[in-house]
Amino acid sequence: MAHGHVAYGMRASYGLAYITPDTIAAWERGLASPTSAELTALAGTLWCSPGELMGAATTLREHRLARGLAPEDVARGCGVEIQAYLRMEETDTWRGNERQSAALAEVLRLPLPDFIAVIGRADDLAELLRSAVTSRWQGYVRPVSKLLPVPKRHIEDVLQQLHADYQSRMVRTLSWGGGAGADASGSAGKDYLDKILEHFWTQVRGTAGGGTG
Repeated sequence: MAHGHVAYGMRASYGLAYITPDTIAAWERGLASPTSAELTALAGTLWCSPGELMGAATTLREHRLARGLAPEDVARGCGVEIQAYLRMEETDTWRGNERQSAALAEVLRLPLPDFIAVIGRADDLAELLRSAVTSRWQGYVRPVSKLLPVPKRHIEDVLQQLHADYQSRMVRTLSWGGGAGADASGSAGKDYLDKILEHFWTQVRGTAGGGTG
């Protein structure tokens, strides 16, 4: 479809009289971005979902748009006042409590990695996991469980496995490293800890019941 055809469709079907071929061209080139209403109209004109027109969603607003939801829908589903929700979306800072956060994951159907990123707790989770694998993992089950809508028993299984993987890697490296064992062990340990979130999500996906749906 030419820019003119798309612009005409948005004007005729969605009443956006100000949309011109130049508007469509600017969106294509990344010189401007459509509003929520414009994105919905554009998707409708092109017979696709808003999510198909976007790259990988990373912000709260992008996840909402990808689901084709209005701000009011998300706010109501999470039990948050609409003005408070709009402020959180504008600042890309989620401030909901645990119950509201769990509801957000359900409303937006967020995979766990996206959920943690959207609520701004990825760094907190990574720090907890690093501490869990390098010390007594049992002491970190509760703090990790508070961040994720995942049954406690699954968190226990995952942390235990991560701890075992990390400790086993350290022992193997020391055994095989010869004279450079300490340096090799330190390098292997740092690499594992740097990628701790990747290891965690891999284990969660492999654990029954470890998703948000």
